Amino acid sequence: MAVGVFDSGLGGLTVLAALQARLPSVPFVYLGDNAHAPYGVRDADDIFRLTCAGVERLWEEGCDLVILACNTASAAALKRMQETWVPADKRVLGVFVPLIEALTERQWGDNSAPREVAVKHVALFATPATVASRAFQRELAFRAIGVDVEAQPCGGVVDAIEAGDEILAEALVKSHVEALLRRMPKPEAAILGCTHYPLMEPVFQAALGEGVRVFSQPRLVAEATADYLLRRPEMLGAGTASRYLTTGKPESVSAHATQFLRRGVRFEGA
Repeated sequence: MAVGVFDSGLGGLTVLAALQARLPSVPFVYLGDNAHAPYGVRDADDIFRLTCAGVERLWEEGCDLVILACNTASAAALKRMQETWVPADKRVLGVFVPLIEALTERQWGDNSAPREVAVKHVALFATPATVASRAFQRELAFRAIGVDVEAQPCGGVVDAIEAGDEILAEALVKSHVEALLRRMPKPEAAILGCTHYPLMEPVFQAALGEGVRVFSQPRLVAEATADYLLRRPEMLGAGTASRYLTTGKPESVSAHATQFLRRGVRFEGA
């Protein structure tokens, strides 16, 4: 039994790398739905259908626990999946909650009533679909009160990162940060609400300024997963070998992933 990690493309590899570093004895199976990426410009029903198909494929690989290492899928599909589709013997977790728990300084799994928190002005950078879902604001409202969130849909950034065009990605990030700062001149914290964006974290930080704390997901998700597996050891499997699957062309995806992570990654056809 392995732990499944699903993403619409390559962004989830940032989460997988953190998971592997935090849980070196746990086997993982990564599935990138590269044939249908990006998800950030699709409607909610389409995202739900594609995400369910990807999760089912990981179940076939023996992954009873699947992490949606994709903010768009977590925002647009996860709640519906958990309420109407996921069977009792499986678990599908998203990437938003660990981020919000860190922002609101809660312990993992703290489900107490929402309360006042130190941070009052938060900038959210995410794909258009994630922004449209308002999932971040919904989850935040369960845990905190009095927090103003300004969301910026970052069109084009994922495409530029996946294409390996760092110059374009950097220019787009700076443009999106400038657009948000015109509406919220003094954010106290910034959320990178896409698993591609950690690769551009220094650019976000520089554009926002040193006084803004930038929250990125991979380490937070890895810590939350480690805590979850400690409480649910039946979800753990034997072995340490990880596999990489894609709905796209394995050779092309492998080349892009190697460039993306700056280390060799070999994908198999899903």
